[in-house]
Amino acid sequence: MRYAVDCQENFEKSLLFWLEHFIKYKLTSLSNRHVEENGKLSRIIAELNRGCATMEALKTLCKEARNIGLIGINLFINPLEKFFYYLQPMGFASLKEIDEELLSEFLASQTGSLSDATKKNYRTALLMFFSYIDKQNEEENATSYQFRIALKNWGGLGGQRGNKLPAHMYKEELSRFFAAIETTEFKVYAQAKNRLLIKIIVYTGMRVSEALGIKMKDMVKDGAYYVFQIRGKGNKPRTAMIKCEHIEKDLNEWSQYRDQTTPLLFQSRTGKPLTQAYVSYIMDKILMTAGIRKEKNGAHMLRHTFATLLYQKNRDLILVQEALGHADLNTSRIYTHFDKERLKIAADTMDGF
Repeated sequence: MRYAVDCQENFEKSLLFWLEHFIKYKLTSLSNRHVEENGKLSRIIAELNRGCATMEALKTLCKEARNIGLIGINLFINPLEKFFYYLQPMGFASLKEIDEELLSEFLASQTGSLSDATKKNYRTALLMFFSYIDKQNEEENATSYQFRIALKNWGGLGGQRGNKLPAHMYKEELSRFFAAIETTEFKVYAQAKNRLLIKIIVYTGMRVSEALGIKMKDMVKDGAYYVFQIRGKGNKPRTAMIKCEHIEKDLNEWSQYRDQTTPLLFQSRTGKPLTQAYVSYIMDKILMTAGIRKEKNGAHMLRHTFATLLYQKNRDLILVQEALGHADLNTSRIYTHFDKERLKIAADTMDGF
């Protein structure tokens, strides 16, 4: 069913209405392969159908969806929540007063201190939201109103200017990190699980979401290696491998505590899927033990560390692309900036003068 752009009695309620419908659309289109509690997802969708009285209620439903394993929803709700509150004091009477200039002003004023990657997420969320309204609205004359938001000329995303190199660990830091994995203390039933999870990420370069989604049937022992069949972004299949010697002891110990009736390799003590927040907690403790602090301390840094060392050892961008599951080779090209041997050639340019 289609609705008029200004389908509610005032601007704020109309905006919230479209946000609810857009979020419901995203909830039903994002991959739900990690969702173990389908009943809860059905309840969340049913509540969205009934409507949310406030933005806070919508944010709470999104948080619940994320907690049951629906990965990716935060990329949309966080920017759109900030956009909702940004518009509140402006006193608009109609959504049609929103234009590309206003969106550019919002991005410029609200994302200045954020990384370029996060700025792109904000831009993408806005583009997809208004594109959704363009396709789903219908006015009284049976035509649809078109916002036609493009945001191609927003200066905050001009080329590669201002991009930061990904946070990663150097070899000396990595040695301390591996030692800290073994010595950081957690609760007894979680000790081996936490070691195993972090090792799988750092030894394979998996995304956190990919590691949390591993099922027992996806892991097969092949000689001296474990082979993982994983699903990356866009549900694309990929294979990762890790030497048995790196994880065998922790895997056997974790098997003594793991709930054998559930398919996931990693789970909470009650058999529920782990969250990315839990992985961040593990990382914080291990990094503190190792005495390592980075600008970004999340587990995604382990993926950057793996990719950096992989390129340094092999100088093979295609291998980096395949190992990390990048759709575009240009995404992998960032790791060439860590090639010290090439930089040494540049450093020797003026020798002999």
